[in-house]
Amino acid sequence: MTAAIRVRGLTKTYGDHRAVDGLDLDVHHGEVFALLGPNGAGKTTTVEILEGFRGRDGGEVAVLGTDPQGAPRGWRDRIGIVLQTTGGLDLLTPREALRSTARCYSHPRDVDEVVEATGLTEKVDARIAGLSGGQKRRLDVALGIVGGPELLFLDEPTTGFDPQARRDFWALIRGLAEDGTTILLTTHYLDEAEHLADRVGVIAAGALLALDTPAALGGRRTGEATVSWEDEGVPRSLVTAEPTAEVARLAARFGGEVPELTVTRPSLEDTYLGLIAPHVTTATEEVPA
Repeated sequence: MTAAIRVRGLTKTYGDHRAVDGLDLDVHHGEVFALLGPNGAGKTTTVEILEGFRGRDGGEVAVLGTDPQGAPRGWRDRIGIVLQTTGGLDLLTPREALRSTARCYSHPRDVDEVVEATGLTEKVDARIAGLSGGQKRRLDVALGIVGGPELLFLDEPTTGFDPQARRDFWALIRGLAEDGTTILLTTHYLDEAEHLADRVGVIAAGALLALDTPAALGGRRTGEATVSWEDEGVPRSLVTAEPTAEVARLAARFGGEVPELTVTRPSLEDTYLGLIAPHVTTATEEVPA
């Protein structure tokens, strides 16, 4: 099966600044893929090229089998986009905004179904200006999926959310993925990427640094672990590549339970920061053409 997104040797330059530098990337059909990176890493430029909003200088790009640069209207009918911020709809209600947007698509989803799926039932006839930040973000997603897209782009979807609103939003995204929607997500929240993504890619200086599942990125699954315990009231710890063997030795020594035992491997955040560390001092903001 062909990839939902296939990128080979993608380049984009603004003046003397190369925002994307020979990027290769595949996103599989039906997966949630998180693209991570510091500010100025090239994420925004890359995603805008994939969405067909920005041209590229070089390389090959296929999104749902079509080059987004100059793609026909029928291709745009198959994708959904949720931008980081939207505006201009304050005088409408969610129902009005969704019905209007649905008319732009050949095979839209039922508006009432989308309202229920995004948790907007109680506010569907309220003015958008009066919605909370979380409710407006749910409307952004509703507008992104009302066309029944095969592929959904999500740009920093939970920025500004409180913890409960973020958890509710995660459940919504997982539901979309379970229904078969391919999702490309950009986020600065590492716990969000770990919870939602089937795979993550880390980008810096316009190039892909690492690509794997959240659990295995950068060798997390097999890397050294820190074994910590308490010995006669004194905290002890040991960094080892064989944590199971060390726990067995401690258990034998203590004759069973090891006081205050913990085994920790590097978190996704630890791994991510280690990957981008050589690049963060030289990263610059992306400059639009």
